[in-house]
Amino acid sequence: MAIGAFSAQTVQDVAAGAGGQAQASQLRRRLGKADLRAVPEVRRALRELLRHWGRPGRSEIAELLTSELVTNALIHTDHDAVLTATVAPGGLRVEVRDFVARRPSLRVPNADDGTHGRGLVLVQSLADAWGVRAHGVGKAVWFELDAGTA
Repeated sequence: MAIGAFSAQTVQDVAAGAGGQAQASQLRRRLGKADLRAVPEVRRALRELLRHWGRPGRSEIAELLTSELVTNALIHTDHDAVLTATVAPGGLRVEVRDFVARRPSLRVPNADDGTHGRGLVLVQSLADAWGVRAHGVGKAVWFELDAGTA
C-alpha cells in the first residue's frame, strides 16, 4: 500500500548528472492529509536513505526529528505536506513543507500533556540548525545535522 508519492535518488544517480562527482541523494514524499501511517513509512525510507551515511548515532536522531516534523505537519494542519530529505557531503537537511501559514511555536511542555508539546523542543535540542521559512502558501520547517562537517 502506497502512503504517498515517493522518490529517492542514489548518489550514483545524482553523480551521473553532475559530471561524475557524487553530490547528494534525496528522498521526497508527499504526505496525505492527517495520514499518520506516513510517519513509520517515512522513518523506514529515511533509514534506507541514510544506510551508508557513515554518521554513527546521527541516523537515529535524524529519524526521531523527522518523525516529529512529519507528525506536527499532519496533526496541526488540515492539508497535505511534502517531505524532502537531502544527504550531501556537508550533512543532512530535512524539510517538511505544509500549506498553512501559521508558524509553529516552541512551548515549554506541560507535565500533564503526556507526550504532546515536545516535538520542536527536541528539534531545537538535537539538530545542529533548524528553522521555519515562509513560502507562497504555507511554510517549511527544516533541520540540519552535521552541517558543514566533512
